[in-house]
Amino acid sequence: MQTDVETHEFLLDSLFFVNIDGPEVQKGKLKVVLNVKKILCAFELNFQIEGLVCVSCDRCLDDVELPINTTDNLIVKFGREHGGEGDNIIIVPEDEGDINVAWLIYEFIVLSIPMKHVHAPGKCNKAVIGKLNKHQRTRTGDDNSENMDDMSDHVIINDEEMEAPGDPRWNELKKILDNN
Repeated sequence: MQTDVETHEFLLDSLFFVNIDGPEVQKGKLKVVLNVKKILCAFELNFQIEGLVCVSCDRCLDDVELPINTTDNLIVKFGREHGGEGDNIIIVPEDEGDINVAWLIYEFIVLSIPMKHVHAPGKCNKAVIGKLNKHQRTRTGDDNSENMDDMSDHVIINDEEMEAPGDPRWNELKKILDNN
């Protein structure tokens, strides 16, 4: 049985993100390769997405470029009405017969963005980091902006620093570190 594969390439720029009007990403430059393969009474869509997106840094709120490299697959079937049979199966009404993949591509991009959006150490907006350090110290008497990476490990309550509650399974490993 011969299977035909159609390949489509798209270059996405900031205009794509403006037109899609999604809240997470407003700028970027990516290349999308979409392979469409007919299998029995369905289509298999394979997406390869590579490039950069621009999102706000979690620390200084300036734009930070994050690399995107993801491969995603979908199965598209024909049916009576729109729907899905699982995480990667989409049903398209037979009378429509087509599917717009723009929003799907956007979702794949957003899902591949790391949870933490931060600049490399020392690259954040120094004025904003200085103000952050002035109003919230990560360690008593420490003015170093590089220690912003450690904020998630500590809680400051009434100007006293306390260790954040964590997974008790790590306590044994901490004992090893304390012995060194």
